[in-house]
Amino acid sequence: MRHSGLFGAVFAVLGACAIASEPHEAKIHGDHAHVHGDNCGHAKVWHVDHWDYLHDGHLHFVHNGHVDEHVLAVTELNPDGEAPMAPALHADHMHGEGDDHMMVPHGDHFDYIHDGHLHYVHGDHVDDHGPVIVDANGT
Repeated sequence: MRHSGLFGAVFAVLGACAIASEPHEAKIHGDHAHVHGDNCGHAKVWHVDHWDYLHDGHLHFVHNGHVDEHVLAVTELNPDGEAPMAPALHADHMHGEGDDHMMVPHGDHFDYIHDGHLHYVHGDHVDDHGPVIVDANGT
């Protein structure tokens, strides 16, 4: 089935995420009193084949009576290398403390989610670490 426009782009990214995924080990997040779900106030991030909840800079996956902490893997779709963006894209602000963009764990570092992309502040520039699908989930 072929999709067009934005709908097609979303399906292309979802498909690429599922194909580019690798098995991962999850760290169980203990003593998690908050119950994640629809409209819980935490954004959802598409991760491999499921939604994770973005909670205080951590990706939480609820299943089997507990919460796992996930990290977005470094893949061809979401690389971690040098990919400097045009300085004009961040002329009005630089990601960092006081920035209202959400942070997400990616490989061995944290990226900021900005307009559907992972942005990594590196020295005096920002690298594009690829697309990410986010659902505001009542935030």
